[in-house]
Amino acid sequence: MKLYRFLLGLPVAALLLGAGRPPAKPAVYDLVISHVNVVDVERGQVRADQLVAVVAGKIVRVGPAGPARYTARRTLDGRGRYLLPGLWDMHVHFRGGDSLAAANKKSLALFLAHGITTVRDCGGDLTPSVLAWRRAEDTGTLAGPRIFTSGPKIDGPGAYWPGSLEVETPAQIGRALDSLQRLGVDFVKIYDSKISGEAYLNTISQAEQRGLKTTGHMPYSVTLGDAVARGLDATEHLYYVFKACSGKEDSLTALVRASLATPKPLGLFALLPAVYDTYRPAAADRIFRLMAAHHTAAVPTLYVGKTLAELPDHDHARDTLRAYIDPKIQATYARRLASARQQPPAARAFTQKLEAKFMTLVPQMQAAGVTLLAGSDCGAYNSFVYPGASLQAELGLLVQAGLTPAQALRAATVNGARFMGVAGRTGTVAVGKDADLLLLAANPLADIANVKRIAAVVLRGRAYPAPALAAMLRAIKNP
Repeated sequence: MKLYRFLLGLPVAALLLGAGRPPAKPAVYDLVISHVNVVDVERGQVRADQLVAVVAGKIVRVGPAGPARYTARRTLDGRGRYLLPGLWDMHVHFRGGDSLAAANKKSLALFLAHGITTVRDCGGDLTPSVLAWRRAEDTGTLAGPRIFTSGPKIDGPGAYWPGSLEVETPAQIGRALDSLQRLGVDFVKIYDSKISGEAYLNTISQAEQRGLKTTGHMPYSVTLGDAVARGLDATEHLYYVFKACSGKEDSLTALVRASLATPKPLGLFALLPAVYDTYRPAAADRIFRLMAAHHTAAVPTLYVGKTLAELPDHDHARDTLRAYIDPKIQATYARRLASARQQPPAARAFTQKLEAKFMTLVPQMQAAGVTLLAGSDCGAYNSFVYPGASLQAELGLLVQAGLTPAQALRAATVNGARFMGVAGRTGTVAVGKDADLLLLAANPLADIANVKRIAAVVLRGRAYPAPALAAMLRAIKNP
């Protein structure tokens, strides 16, 4: 009985002893976002009334808000707001040569102002500048999204884009990969303007042996299945996936190969009507399952396709974002615009039909387990595809195509982090992750258009509320 009374009194005694001690010192955080709704992009759920705390650019606390027992150098009121990982644009371009370096640099502010905290530069001719921007961002002297870059594209002799590494033989491929590794690129981008099918597949194989990720376009002289089997990590756009959805893919590929020795070799656009007419659901199902099994991702880039398809009929003169695009970048739009306006009506109609068909592939790939990555293909020469806003529009089209808002958000957050091999440090709102965050005024799981309702962006732990973002845009606005 005495033992029982002794044990019963322990909690009281402990309380009495604790009452004589000074209270625990409150934690000191660099940034606290209080009473916020945290969007779990992986589960497609919202955790209400949370507190998210940041120290030295890292998330150190995520949990119920409760009574405040902390000190923060800066706070953001999260009441009625929604916090999710910063968005990733998995297909952008910094290009145009040294004369356009400063013009390209202005786009960093546009990305940040639209909630994009990470971009993947898919090949260009400004690699020294891109690497310099990345160093400046890391030291805090430049505000802009984190940048993953491929450096120069790999292509064949006489490549279309300036700065490309031109390869034909295995030795040339090896030297090209050596140069990319010396630059410290994050992946290898292969382009299809001149590269042979053999060199294309050999580039994938050699890169795979070096542990380098490969992604890009694909010459129609090879099959996507062959590229996937070699180790292709992602295919950009849907032209190449679509060819693999043809019930006559092998015959069409043989036709392209046979044409290469003629004065008029068949290219992608010449073959697309035949691919369209021979589309078969069973073939589509086979390639999607193969891609899923080999973890080959797809970057649909629906928005750039829609924008370019509408160029002949859409007047962009009154686009509000055009004021923030450097005139030198705007000048690069003329080439595509002139080409689009020269298309005959039948070609325009087919392009519209093709883009509609591409939309139907997206939910099929999602259902088959293919990893989807959200990319806008913004940059010089891609007319009126404005950095930042174009990724928001891409998310809208992914949902319009049949994805849920949660699936679209995953394509623009955690899927990108996993693809680049950094999901351990970013891509979700969790303790230990980078504090690259997007604070919205409304729930994006309810309506994907709410990604436009930005209350603040947090990058590397630094908060940029809406007024600060607006000031960044004013600084780059054309006179």
